[in-house]
Amino acid sequence: MPPNQSHPAWCLRIVSELAAADERAIAVARSLTPEELNWRPRPGGWSIGQCLDHLRITNEVYCPAIARALTGRRPGAVEEITIGWFGAWFIRNYIEPSAVTRRGRAPRKVVPRTDVDPSVLDRFLESSRVARDLVYRAGDYDVNRIRFRNPFIPVVHFTVGTGLEILSRHQRRHLLQAERVRESETGA
Repeated sequence: MPPNQSHPAWCLRIVSELAAADERAIAVARSLTPEELNWRPRPGGWSIGQCLDHLRITNEVYCPAIARALTGRRPGAVEEITIGWFGAWFIRNYIEPSAVTRRGRAPRKVVPRTDVDPSVLDRFLESSRVARDLVYRAGDYDVNRIRFRNPFIPVVHFTVGTGLEILSRHQRRHLLQAERVRESETGA
């Protein structure tokens, strides 16, 4: 879905962040051989391919949950996303890439394959396109009021706005991880 003047600023920002993530993914993975794509910097560490596969699976699980929450709702766009205290805490501690972000195990639903096929980049890019379309769709709704059930932690409900922020920042986190793997692999 192409941008138009009626989309709120937050919508255009997140779409731009997801598009930038696509460019980063292409830059880090497009020219890799299958061996390079699956190279791990240490035992138990993820390869570049696994980072992309994890992001693909996450998009494929998270986006439908958000889309379902929008179904049947009345349009009513908001100018900005307001993240509540719990969502902000969750993002700061588990999603946002930083020196203090906790490193945790990925939920079972989104654990990447051990040996990733080179088509993972194209599959990630397609999942990212779907995510961008969802962001455009969500731009017509009050994303600060509509909640969805987190598909990984069913007792947690986030606002759609928080969920979209999580998607974008999660991509940034794991693309940074993939770039670090690429640097350590090539010695650059």
